[in-house]
Amino acid sequence: MQVPPAGTRVIIRYRLPAGSEPPLTDVIGHLLADYPKLQVRTKHGEIVDVDPADVVVLKALPPKTVRTADIRKLEYAAALAWPGLERRWVDGWLLRAANGHTHRGNSAVPLGFDADASAIPTIIDFYAERGLTPWLSLPDRLFRPPERPPHLETVVMAIELDGPPEASGVLLAGSPDAEWLRLLQRELPVEVLTAVVDGEVVFATVPGAGVGRAAVTTAPDGGRWVGLSSVRVDEAARGRGVARRLCTALLAWGVESGATRGYVQVLADNAVALHLYESMGFVPQHRSRYLDARSL
Repeated sequence: MQVPPAGTRVIIRYRLPAGSEPPLTDVIGHLLADYPKLQVRTKHGEIVDVDPADVVVLKALPPKTVRTADIRKLEYAAALAWPGLERRWVDGWLLRAANGHTHRGNSAVPLGFDADASAIPTIIDFYAERGLTPWLSLPDRLFRPPERPPHLETVVMAIELDGPPEASGVLLAGSPDAEWLRLLQRELPVEVLTAVVDGEVVFATVPGAGVGRAAVTTAPDGGRWVGLSSVRVDEAARGRGVARRLCTALLAWGVESGATRGYVQVLADNAVALHLYESMGFVPQHRSRYLDARSL
């Protein structure tokens, strides 16, 4: 039996214990490991172990097709979850400003079907009036600029949420306290962190060890999404599963707040974070990057 590389999307048909009815079952998902057992993560994040001796069929599948509409829905929910302090809609673009705090909070993202290059001069003027760089946040397919080297390229990962995962030892609050801000170790105003449009936000803390943020917002089709951000673990506490506990608690809160899908935006060169989220069931959906509008 030839086993494809880890990360490949597969379907496995395998035998169930003797006397089971039906005698066979299937699992579809991404292959995580092939020894000592085949380990598959389903789209819902469930991990299924299969003994190689029980395998009847193992077949590699092509990556699941991502529709442009799905990218737009996720990006819309994500923009409302980190909206900056000031917002303006311009011909399908959402312009966000937050006094220069974070690229995400100070960039224009093309969310409408009518978003095109005709709005660029207005976008440049908007940011110039505020003394800010006119960053465009450009997800795959939503706007096609000329080829440029990517700036802060980001992998956007998504997960289907069936029910609240189990989490313990994590404190949740509606706003960040002094301990949360200390552990973040990043100068971000509270008003930027708590900003959300038509949604809810929460702050998670493992005392003395790590913090994270989540926001639940709604996509144009009415779907509720929970987005994870600002996850940081103190250096002295790393390697103890703190980040996983934080993210699990934030996803559980999201489910309780009505979210059926989750997402996270990870810098493409952050291999540790990418591995963590993949192990939790997140699947890369698309990529995004920033571009200075003045270069167009």
